Amino acid sequence: MLTPLSLGLLAAGFFTAMLSGIAGVGGGTVLIAILYALGLTPTVAVPLHAAVQMVSNGTRVVAYLRDVEWRAAGWFLLTALPTPFLVAGFVAQANVDAIRLLLAGLIIVSLLPGSVKLPQLGLRSSYLLAGALNGSLGMFVGATGLFVGRLFLRPEWDKRTIVGTLALCQTLGHLLKMLAYASVGFGVLERPELLWPLVISVIVGTFAGRWLHERVSDSGFRRVFKFILLTLSLKLAYDGLQGLGWLNWI
Repeated sequence: MLTPLSLGLLAAGFFTAMLSGIAGVGGGTVLIAILYALGLTPTVAVPLHAAVQMVSNGTRVVAYLRDVEWRAAGWFLLTALPTPFLVAGFVAQANVDAIRLLLAGLIIVSLLPGSVKLPQLGLRSSYLLAGALNGSLGMFVGATGLFVGRLFLRPEWDKRTIVGTLALCQTLGHLLKMLAYASVGFGVLERPELLWPLVISVIVGTFAGRWLHERVSDSGFRRVFKFILLTLSLKLAYDGLQGLGWLNWI
């Protein structure tokens, strides 16, 4: 039987997967922000998010299969494979309010005009750095697309290649996060009432986003998307500050 929470997660999964299907990135950040805003701890939120985003990104790989640059996976895995297992044991001790503040800060920085402009790296260096960031920082904040995705903005690639290749690497990264969490006792099946509504909705949402990809105005989409991210980041920042007791000083 569907509960109000399950219905809300169905809507959130569909909407965030549709965002990623249109833009190739960003939906995962909105989803992890929603999970943290609902009060879930990192050991629940991140494995759940990883499972759902693995399905979402894997579906996107299928949708953009002809455009994927498969060489990305090898270099990405060289650094993405060991790092989640190295940091997994520390996640349970992480302060959830500090993580909320960190995620809020990453979102806000990503929205600033001209922010986080990285030098153009070579293909090999870009994939290696992306894998390291995904496997380390991604174990705490869950969503890495907004900053890892910038490493895939290759001038020689068209939009479809960027979306498909990023989806492939994110799929592998989320799978590794799930395995790393399971190795320290935090399995994704511990909350099936949260997992399955999200899994179903992201599959449908991904293909809806792929259909809308060529039909949505870039400018209109970006405005709405930035508004949603800003609202969620402010909510996360408020919750983090309140949880840390910093608002008591005001």
